[in-house]
Amino acid sequence: MVSSSHEAMHRIFQEYPGLFSRVSEVLGVTIGPPASATVMPTDLTENRPLERRVDTLLRIDMEDDQSYLLAIEAQGKKDPDKPASWMYYLSYLQAKYKLPPMLLVVCQDRATAEWAARPFRAGHPQSPALTLQALVAGPHNMPVITEVAEARKDLALTMLAAITHAGDPDIGAILKSLSTALRDVPETIANPIVELTAQGLGNRPAAQQWRNLVAVDLSFYKSFMSEEIRDEGRTEGRAEGRAEGIARGILLFLEQSGVDVPDEARERILGCTDLDVLSRWLLRAPGAASVEDVFAEE
Repeated sequence: MVSSSHEAMHRIFQEYPGLFSRVSEVLGVTIGPPASATVMPTDLTENRPLERRVDTLLRIDMEDDQSYLLAIEAQGKKDPDKPASWMYYLSYLQAKYKLPPMLLVVCQDRATAEWAARPFRAGHPQSPALTLQALVAGPHNMPVITEVAEARKDLALTMLAAITHAGDPDIGAILKSLSTALRDVPETIANPIVELTAQGLGNRPAAQQWRNLVAVDLSFYKSFMSEEIRDEGRTEGRAEGRAEGIARGILLFLEQSGVDVPDEARERILGCTDLDVLSRWLLRAPGAASVEDVFAEE
């Protein structure tokens, strides 16, 4: 079964097709912003023999009337059979649509990303008939966006950075910059980003960190995830449940940053029931160098 993070890593480009132009700059390729983009059928099956589907396929139309096809694949692990499939996808797309195809592979694992970025050759070793060189976005080359001002400049890129760095020590700071930046935008823009980010983080510890950040001010977020958090609060029937969730989120942030938390400080965090105090600690935790930084000015 396809995971939620797999879905988010390619679906993000369906929702924000202009994102590829900015990602291409990060990857060292200059592809200008699109004039328009069309989501294409992903079924690449020919006749009946073997079903082949690309994760996401976009037709990108440029202002100079040039067009190309962008195939996006979310890759969770190394797969020795995948490069042959990717070669098939690109050859089929070129033949069917008579448009130049490009392949972008999005990864959350550094080893997988570096593997996917290698050139793959098909044919005799002395004379390869085909060489595949995909563009790859992953934790090895996506920016670590921890400044709110930078996050505001490109929310979609910050979201992709958070998803690709889901397992990195800096994920807490990236999520904090994204959540803070979202407070300045309309709900119609914020809501899909909140949901896609949650989906992209999957079942990693960072997903709970994101939920806790969203839960700090439920009145701001009216998304499905915030409603789910509200329902959980009603089921528990008491504020202590929410306080405990935020407290554990603070500890997760500190753990991700490698900050040592003495037993006394851990008990202070877990024993606190003041949601305002806990919210302040939660916002300080991603950038804290020590547990004292979390308790500053308290």
